[in-house]
Amino acid sequence: MDITKEINSYYREDYQRDNFDKFLKKIKFSFDIPSVHIAGTNGKGSTNYYLSSILKAGGYKVGSFISPYFYKVNEMIKVNGNDIVDDDIIAIYDEYKSLFAKFELSPFEIETFIAFSYFVKSKCDVCVIECGMGGEFDATNIFKPILSIITTISLEHTDILGRTVSEIAAHKGGIIYNEMPVLLGGIKDEALDTLAEIAHEKQAPIYRVGEIADFEYLDKGIKFNYDIYKDVTILSDAYYSVVDACIALEASKIIEHKFPVKLEDILLGLSQVEIPVRLETIISHPQVVVDGSHNVEGINALVDAFEKKFPNQRTHVVFACFRDKNITLMLPKIGLVADEVILTTFDHPRARTREDYFLFADDYSFEEDHLFLIKRLMENYPDDIILITGSLAFASLVKKELINHE
Repeated sequence: MDITKEINSYYREDYQRDNFDKFLKKIKFSFDIPSVHIAGTNGKGSTNYYLSSILKAGGYKVGSFISPYFYKVNEMIKVNGNDIVDDDIIAIYDEYKSLFAKFELSPFEIETFIAFSYFVKSKCDVCVIECGMGGEFDATNIFKPILSIITTISLEHTDILGRTVSEIAAHKGGIIYNEMPVLLGGIKDEALDTLAEIAHEKQAPIYRVGEIADFEYLDKGIKFNYDIYKDVTILSDAYYSVVDACIALEASKIIEHKFPVKLEDILLGLSQVEIPVRLETIISHPQVVVDGSHNVEGINALVDAFEKKFPNQRTHVVFACFRDKNITLMLPKIGLVADEVILTTFDHPRARTREDYFLFADDYSFEEDHLFLIKRLMENYPDDIILITGSLAFASLVKKELINHE
């Protein structure tokens, strides 16, 4: 059985929690493993990777739920960094599949339930749970966290979460619980006001991430100082990953009364994390870099990180994204680090096609076959950088295609 394909067959368009709540009530399911809950526009996954690795290095059995997956659903559900195997997914799926159908659950609701069930069966000490979208009505929001983290907030999924930053912040603030701490990343202005008001109403203490100091690039990765932590190293070349690592550092301090980790284990945990498609070089010559930035805020962070890592280097950007993304802002921004930006598409029901780019046809060229395009650029510009971005799904697909080809 292709379990990823099987779960995806439950596709449902609406965004609501009624069905899932009725299902959980029917089976009398509860989730009481001490857990950290993470919401935000960007940085959720990286923060999850870093915090999970810190806790694992501290000797705890750690369950991690991360979305979306790149190739198969197994990647979303991990215990101590190891993906759940098909047999364990299928065992839980087969036990409840008739109820999944009866209550018309969405793929993400099924994935969430399988993850939480697996963490309970695995007897995890602690879990780090990433929201899928929003927070208040997200399928993951069925437990009281020991710490809520909100990484960033910007306009996304406006048809579902709200038309303003404040409305979106209110959705994400739904993971803040009474008298439980909340850690905020790069939150500003009206989003900060909204979250502060929610926290105040719930008497939830607020923590903020501080400033990064003295960062430098290594042959692979970055070294930096943060607060009491000196000579911290991460394997990512993306500066925005430093911010996510600092959120994880701050989180480990907040929960240390429940899950203490020695300083050397914290540093070890961070140094071991490899996060895919975050300014990741997958081929050295010519240098092909993949990055999963897929919204305006993400592209802004990518441009900042790219300019720091690759200043004044000739660069060709291959860009593909989903139809609901704001390319009016994304394309000019990514153009700041590019000698040329070429649009393309890929096999995904949400991917923009040539027709979806028609308003930009005069400013950007389009190539239907992205793999042919990338190989041509690699052959014609062996000394330049080829940057693949616009979508996490696209960047992941290209990585798989090129590594298989190599």
